[in-house]
Amino acid sequence: MKSQAKKRIALTGMLAASLIMLPGMLGGNVAIAQQKADSELSYGELIKKARNGEIQKVEIDETEQTAKVTLKNQKPEVKAQQVRLLNQNSELIRELRQNKVELNQVSSENSRAAVGLLINLMWIVPLVALMLLFLRRSSNASSQAMNFGKTRARFQMEAKTGITFDDVAGIEEAKEELQEVVTFLKLPEKFTAIGARIPKGVLLVGPPGTGKTLLAKAIAGEAAVPFFSISGSEFVEMFVGVGASRVRDLFKKAKDNAPCLIFIDEIDAVGRQRGAGIGGGNDEREQTLNQLLTEMDGFEGNNGIIIIAATNRPDVLDAALLRPGRFDRQIIVDAPDRKGRLAILQVHSQNKKIDPSVSLEVIARRTPGFTGADLANLLNEAAILTARRRKEAITPLEVDDAIDRLTIGLTLNPLMDSKKKRLIAYHEIGHALLATLLPHSDPLNKVTIIPRSGGIGGFSQQILNEEVIDSGLYTRAWMKDNITMTLGGKASEVEVFGEAEVTGGASGDLKMVTNIARKMATMYGMTDLGLIALESQNQDVFLGRDWGNRNEYSEEMAIKIDHKVREIANECYQIARKTIRENRDLVDRLVDLLIEQETIEGEQFRQIVAEYTQLPEKELAKSS
Repeated sequence: MKSQAKKRIALTGMLAASLIMLPGMLGGNVAIAQQKADSELSYGELIKKARNGEIQKVEIDETEQTAKVTLKNQKPEVKAQQVRLLNQNSELIRELRQNKVELNQVSSENSRAAVGLLINLMWIVPLVALMLLFLRRSSNASSQAMNFGKTRARFQMEAKTGITFDDVAGIEEAKEELQEVVTFLKLPEKFTAIGARIPKGVLLVGPPGTGKTLLAKAIAGEAAVPFFSISGSEFVEMFVGVGASRVRDLFKKAKDNAPCLIFIDEIDAVGRQRGAGIGGGNDEREQTLNQLLTEMDGFEGNNGIIIIAATNRPDVLDAALLRPGRFDRQIIVDAPDRKGRLAILQVHSQNKKIDPSVSLEVIARRTPGFTGADLANLLNEAAILTARRRKEAITPLEVDDAIDRLTIGLTLNPLMDSKKKRLIAYHEIGHALLATLLPHSDPLNKVTIIPRSGGIGGFSQQILNEEVIDSGLYTRAWMKDNITMTLGGKASEVEVFGEAEVTGGASGDLKMVTNIARKMATMYGMTDLGLIALESQNQDVFLGRDWGNRNEYSEEMAIKIDHKVREIANECYQIARKTIRENRDLVDRLVDLLIEQETIEGEQFRQIVAEYTQLPEKELAKSS
């Protein structure tokens, strides 16, 4: 900073010196020009011409000691000649009067003074302008320093978000909870009359993309009250005390405009647990959090101010922030169910051209676990594919391709007919056949050998049971069939090509198998190790919770767990190999068809399997 200041001072000095030298340079140029003009007619030639009667008019300037001479018969456009005079010009004046020449005396003193003033202003004005520029910059820097601790919240006196509860779909329970907040702001006397206290804070909790920020905008749009919005990261700075100052300034402005709303997005950036982690916490962040806790529920009340915060990590928030009196309500904004997904798709499909053959109900059924942001992105990807293929409306093909692109990856060029393509076909048919034959497995949606980005040569896709996914209540039979289906690809490779030709394509399958089998043994009590939980699902080392903790079982039990995981995997693998071996002809036919078509839909796949195995009708009816 000091070196930059020195450079600025040196630059200013050089500029001022050059400007000071400018008048002298200009004055020198003027004198040279005058000398050149004077050499046109000498003093002796002037007297000679006066005696010969060739001069018509002479103007003498005693200040400059020059004379302007106009000759007889001189054209009007020709300028008068200048002559440098002597200190005493009596002879010249006598000759001019004897020859009756018109003689005038003029003075250039005023004009000379004006020119000098103009030349001085030429360097004074830029210097003054430069000084004003530096003064303005210094004043801006000082004003920024004074505003460093001011809040950076965006403020709207009338919340013109353009979003109401009608624009929010799929999360009806959260909307119903928040509708009361709007009523609190509009008609507080309705609740205070019976002794109800207005909640101070509402915490929106949910995965990314579920619509927490959208809900906050809808509340502001419905309540039509002053609205402050800020991100949690905007409180924290590298200088200690700035965040706390911004919190105080935010609540001061909110009190002046009460009743009002304050929305803090990503509050976990400032509300993490104090003193958590290895080596202590950040002093600036902790001071900011302490100030926020004091403002929300300290000695001074905040009547008419409701704070809405959003986070997808409630587990890292400080306990003092979550107690009643600060965030009185915690509203879960979870991924929508099938009915909610249908409502979200109806909202996002209003401005898109969709073919009548596209069923939003089918899309909602095929997208369990999708959030509102995922569904909006899905329809947008389908619209992009439609425009790229030069179609007038979105068809089911574009929707299917968009779902695959978001869940699996970008479609690549199909493989040429080769050994690799046949090996991938056998691997994927192994998964698909076991998904169809096993009684507790989810039904098959489609199987394909069209490669995808990320090194995916093909995939077998199932229609997941939404009720099981939402509830998390996985049965032991479902888990074992899922492990068996996952090992179907490797089992098919071994039965067809032998152990020597097995590839590493099942590495991801083996990780999934190990994860499920280990949970069966250590968390769900589904083995003969006993009805005990040997491991915990939460491993938040960065919070300091599990640092240095060891597993609550002995080395002997660890060996039993490893044996049990291996036993479950081997048992399911033998079932998979036996099923592939008993249906080898069916496998070969399905592989030939898959190589020819590159994709087999679930309904067609089940019909071919039924011709060979005579599946019960209820098993064949497993579909979306």
